[in-house]
Amino acid sequence: MGQTVAVSNSPRTGLAIAGLSLGTALNPLNSSMIAVALVVLQADFRLDVATVTWVVTSFYLTSAAGQPLMGKLADRFGPRRLFLLGMVLVAATCAFAPFAPNFALLCVARAFMALGTASAYPSAVVMVAALAKQANVPSTRPLGRIQMANTSAAAVGPVVGGLLVSLVGWEALFLINVPLALASILIVRRFAPADGERERGKVADLVRDSDLPGIGAFIGALTLVMMALLNVLPGYRWWLLGAGVVLAVLFAVRELRFSPPFLDLRLLGRNRPLLLVYLGFVLFSGVYYFAFFGLPQLLQTAGGYDPGVVGLLMLPLAAISVVGTPAAVKGIDRFGVRRVLIAGVVLLLVASGAMWLLTASLAVPLVLAMTALLGVPYCVVSIASSQGMYSSTRLEERGVAAGIYQTCRYLGAITATVLIGIFYGTGVNQANWGLMVFVMLGLGAVVLLVSLAWREPRTR
Repeated sequence: MGQTVAVSNSPRTGLAIAGLSLGTALNPLNSSMIAVALVVLQADFRLDVATVTWVVTSFYLTSAAGQPLMGKLADRFGPRRLFLLGMVLVAATCAFAPFAPNFALLCVARAFMALGTASAYPSAVVMVAALAKQANVPSTRPLGRIQMANTSAAAVGPVVGGLLVSLVGWEALFLINVPLALASILIVRRFAPADGERERGKVADLVRDSDLPGIGAFIGALTLVMMALLNVLPGYRWWLLGAGVVLAVLFAVRELRFSPPFLDLRLLGRNRPLLLVYLGFVLFSGVYYFAFFGLPQLLQTAGGYDPGVVGLLMLPLAAISVVGTPAAVKGIDRFGVRRVLIAGVVLLLVASGAMWLLTASLAVPLVLAMTALLGVPYCVVSIASSQGMYSSTRLEERGVAAGIYQTCRYLGAITATVLIGIFYGTGVNQANWGLMVFVMLGLGAVVLLVSLAWREPRTR
């Protein structure tokens, strides 16, 4: 009887996961494909280089700060409801954005788009348990497919963005999200498991228990620190950093005294496995984005490749992610999260060391081999870290845990961009790329130590 139910529910579950994966892909897709439109936007709106980057910065800041908040809301009010609400926001915003009369409103639209797409991944992670139970499969199966969409979308972003901008214009980068978001809404609404009873009560009680000051302090501290790292306001970097640190301290004091807190710091302090997952993923993301952001600049400046060609040279990374993630999921089912995670980090060190070969040659075959090689640890470590986060948290905490997990990705990415700016400050050349390889190896070694220290909780 159980087998019959599992089989009959499998198509429904598969469609639900497909809809969730589609929505999940929108955040990383939009965070990466906008990069190819910066020059066009600069010309259309008559902007300088520093100003046009706000279209990227607004998305990064909102995504990083919004992910934990969206996760908290998914835990409290239902992941399916929040997912659908987020996709509605994406569709409405992206339908308006191409007609924005000025660049400031375009950046506001990007921020709203980021907030909408930020609801997808935490909501999907919260629904994983119900989906796995419905199909009678391990949680690694639905989580792996969602993670595959999340990782491969970022990798194909420059290629997709390049095609859309060249064929239609920058407006297409927004309009493409409308049918994708609507399709995700229709599929998830039809096939995803229904939420439990909506939390009810007086509005005043809900507001009081939502810890709005804590949420505000968290978002404010994270935004200020990230603005300092990105040097959004030159000349005020240290003021922003100092204000961010002060606000972070106030946030910590608030959360330790308030019940129920937005982010339970005492619980997080006791949850060593989850802390190690976060630390390892921040460092891993730093290594990965060193290559993801640094290599295209090297290929264009030192190699003389056209931006469209560079996008195609990065394509093997996405292809390997799609092919490798199911294999990594099977490895986790057979050998466990920790062994697969350690194996992935070892492969990360191998791939980082191999990047040294690019200091001697930027020939197409070698570049293709390097981007394909980097795709292996990218998909393995990503799915193993995601599963480690999932298994290290209780069901009622998974939304906010998944949100913080995504924020870790952005922290690693922004740290990488800051360091790339330092190393490329004297010139985008193969010699400086060699120095960056040493940093990648150093960070990779720390990731390995963190992975060796991580242990999967016996029960959760």
